[in-house]
Amino acid sequence: MYHFVQVYFRLPIFVRLFLTVILFMTFFGIVIHFLEPGHFPSVFDGIWWAFVTGSTVGYGDYVPLSTIGRIVAILLILAGGGLVTFYMATVSASTIKYERDLSNGKVAFKGNNHIIFVGWNERTRQLIEIMQSQKDPEKVVVIDKSMKTLPYSKYPVHFIKGDFYEDDILLKANIKQARKALITADPSKREEESDQSVILGIVAMKGCNPDLNIIAEILTEKQVINAERAGANDVIRSNDFMSSLFYHELYRNDPVQPFKLLLKILTEEQFYELTPPADLIEQPFSKGVAYYAEKTSILIGLIRQDALLINVNPDETISNDDRLVLLSPK
Repeated sequence: MYHFVQVYFRLPIFVRLFLTVILFMTFFGIVIHFLEPGHFPSVFDGIWWAFVTGSTVGYGDYVPLSTIGRIVAILLILAGGGLVTFYMATVSASTIKYERDLSNGKVAFKGNNHIIFVGWNERTRQLIEIMQSQKDPEKVVVIDKSMKTLPYSKYPVHFIKGDFYEDDILLKANIKQARKALITADPSKREEESDQSVILGIVAMKGCNPDLNIIAEILTEKQVINAERAGANDVIRSNDFMSSLFYHELYRNDPVQPFKLLLKILTEEQFYELTPPADLIEQPFSKGVAYYAEKTSILIGLIRQDALLINVNPDETISNDDRLVLLSPK
C-alpha cells in the first residue's frame, strides 16, 4: 500500500485526478448496481449513471428509486461534481501553463533530426520564413538568451531560452539528435566578443554531439581559423560578404542591381557541388553547360584542387578529379 501511495503521488496532478475520477465513478457505479439491480441491470449501467450524474449532465435515463439509492446519489453529486470540475479546471490550467512555458522557452524539445538556430534576429526570422515556404519544412529549435518570449502560435519554431554554450540548455534543445546547427553572430556585442562567444558555442556543441554539422557566422577574419579549429564545418564571413556586396552596389552599372539580383538567386535557386558524371569526363566545359541546361540547371564553374574556377574557358576539359558547381531551382 505504501508503495502504491508513493507511485500515485509521483504522477502528474492531472493524471492523479483522472485516475481518481475513474475510480470514484466506478465505485459509485458498482454500489448503485448492487443496491438497485432492477433499475441498474449491469455494472456498466451503474458506472454510466455515475459519470452522467457526477458531471451534472443528468440525462435521466437511469434514476435511483430507493431511499438508500437516492442517498448514494446525493453523495455522488456532492463529491463527484466537485471532483470532476476540479479535474477539468486542472487540465485547462495545465494546458495554459504548458503553452506559456513553451513561449517562454522552458520546455525541452523531444523531436529529432532537427536544426538548431542560435540567436533570434531578423536574419534567422527571414531564414525561417524561407524554410517554411518549402514543401517539407524543417523542424527548428531556436536558442536565445535575450528574448523573454517567442509566441509559438506566431512562429513555427521551438524556443529554448538560455546561453547556447551551457550543456543543460543544449540538452534541452536535444542537441544529441540534432542534424545541423547554425550559430549567428550577436549584433549587440563587439565583433571580437561576438566571435569568441560563437567559438565557445562551437566547442560546447561539439562536446555534446561530435557528429553535429555546425555552420558558424564569424565577423573578424582572424577568428575564422579558430572557429574551424573548434570544429565548425562551415564558416560564414558575413562582413566580407557584405563588403563585397557594397562594392558592387557602389560601382554597378545601371539598371542591374547586384543586391536584388543576388537575393533573388539565393531565394529561388540552390547551389550544388557534384562529381562529374561519366558522360562528361574528358569532355569540354561547354558540353557540360549544354548537358545541365537540358536539366534546367546552370553549370557555373569548377572546383579544381580546392580552387573555385568561374568563367571557365568553354574548351577547358573536365577531369575526373574536378567538382562541378551548379545552380538549380529549389
